Amino acid sequence: MDVYGISNCTTVKKARAWLDEHGLSYSFHDFKKAGTTPAQLAAWAAQVGWEKLLNRQGMTWRQLPDEVKAGITTAEAAFALMTDKTSCIKRPVLEYRGRVLVGFNPAEYTALIGD
Repeated sequence: MDVYGISNCTTVKKARAWLDEHGLSYSFHDFKKAGTTPAQLAAWAAQVGWEKLLNRQGMTWRQLPDEVKAGITTAEAAFALMTDKTSCIKRPVLEYRGRVLVGFNPAEYTALIGD
């Protein structure tokens, strides 16, 4: 099981705490330290869609110029932005047995992983 995110993100902390409470082992990959690639983003997007991966709620997105935001209309444009500004990736991203979950929802984690 792999968890991707940013270590100081509140939602990532909640997801990691949930996994720890359930005694589940995982590898954590910090976007700020390790980054990501367009290929990795494309693999996730194949399951969840690039729109779901793009964090339009965060401060990084809100601080972007309007013309940059308006230009994010394709997967390729979104992947370029998310590769350059990893805070624009919705988090956490959980990979487990070939499946991908984006964001943290305890019910979705339980359905995927079991309890």
